[in-house]
Amino acid sequence: MQDRLLAYKTAGVDIKAGNQFVNRIKEKVVSTFNSSVLTDLGSFSGLFKLDAANLKQPVLVASTDGVGTKLKLAFLFDTHHTIGIDLVAMSVNDVLVQGARPLFFLDYFATGKLCLEQAEQVLEGIVRGCKEAGCVLLGGETAEMPDFYAPGEYDLSGFCVGIVEFDKIIDGSQIRVGDVLLGLASSGLHSNGFSLVRKLLAQSELKKEDIFPGTNQTVREVLLEPTRIYVQPVLNVLRELEIKGMVHITGGGFYDNIPRILPQGLKAEINFNSFPKLPVFTWIQETGKLSWEEMANIFNCGIGFILVAHPDVKEEIILRLQAQKIDTWEIGQISKAQTGEERVQIHF
Repeated sequence: MQDRLLAYKTAGVDIKAGNQFVNRIKEKVVSTFNSSVLTDLGSFSGLFKLDAANLKQPVLVASTDGVGTKLKLAFLFDTHHTIGIDLVAMSVNDVLVQGARPLFFLDYFATGKLCLEQAEQVLEGIVRGCKEAGCVLLGGETAEMPDFYAPGEYDLSGFCVGIVEFDKIIDGSQIRVGDVLLGLASSGLHSNGFSLVRKLLAQSELKKEDIFPGTNQTVREVLLEPTRIYVQPVLNVLRELEIKGMVHITGGGFYDNIPRILPQGLKAEINFNSFPKLPVFTWIQETGKLSWEEMANIFNCGIGFILVAHPDVKEEIILRLQAQKIDTWEIGQISKAQTGEERVQIHF
């Protein structure tokens, strides 16, 4: 067997290492499985038995995403155990926006030369993210591509499928004038804006083990803090309370994401002083000499997810999220938009 693997290994692809990786991660991946999974790890594809007994018109909801240049900091800091959480979060939070419950997740990990320890750390983060989101890690792909990536670097992408009852789909169409915007706290930068963050970090004198300004955490801990997964807390609220619209604040910040759920003729007015700003955002704003308006068009600024609801239920929603350790604030309201007016107005 060794002889027949030699040619490919000489070219830079170690099939044996790939098989070792599968064996090392199998127990972790299987720990996310439930009774709907019909295949074992290593199958050509994953089979998932859809249990829609409680749904009259089940609708599948899908999303795919990556982690972006936050990966560059993972390489720089040689820290890989949290980046998989980011990968899962970016897709499951997007699926959640429609009111869907994530069912399963698939990942793609590509590198020039497979480092078993590094890849296993990444996978452990993916498993943690899936467990937190309540979904199965149904399968994935590990690709070793010599000369394609710089030594020690890799790329990640993920794909999630969720399910929602047809008449429970949340698309923003029921949003009306007077509805309120409730902002759910982010854990930090999440997975956006890192091209700018890396530029500012390079210009600063901060090292990875330095204490980050305004915190008691290291630079590495603050900048690699994983994206918060909002799935379980929000689904718990949805079981009894109506939410008319949801927004995942990712690339493009407030200005680009909120309009995606607003009906024509409506705008969102946000009080930017209604929620606290984490030290990392203040540091970026001051170090980069940016206006807060610019910040709100790039970063989540402390609000990672937004719910739109009727004023009558806002207090109950806030209480329920706070009970699940998700700080939540009323950050704005929906009002009528004039022709040609910007759909998001932020009062600084």
